[in-house]
Amino acid sequence: MNDFSTKILWAYIVLLLIGGLIGFFKAKSKVSLISSAVFAALLVLTTLHGIFQPTFANNLANILLALLLVVFAIRLAKTKKFIPSGLMLILTIAALIFRNIFRG
Repeated sequence: MNDFSTKILWAYIVLLLIGGLIGFFKAKSKVSLISSAVFAALLVLTTLHGIFQPTFANNLANILLALLLVVFAIRLAKTKKFIPSGLMLILTIAALIFRNIFRG
């Protein structure tokens, strides 16, 4: 991954963690906190050099983002509320698109 693609992923990781914390503090959702932390940790591993081969790390990050896309789409369909699921769905789509456009 190039530098800009990595920055996009780091920004997404931070937003994912913030979303999990908000879900925990506002709705007392431990699932939100745990799932955001697990996905964030896995995404962090894909950004660290030497953990995975670059191609594998990029593919794993894409797979994790695609899984999150499905999770947020299901939550949005269930709750019909744009915040937080719809917003995270849009951010996930944007992260997937932009990190792959600028992957170099």
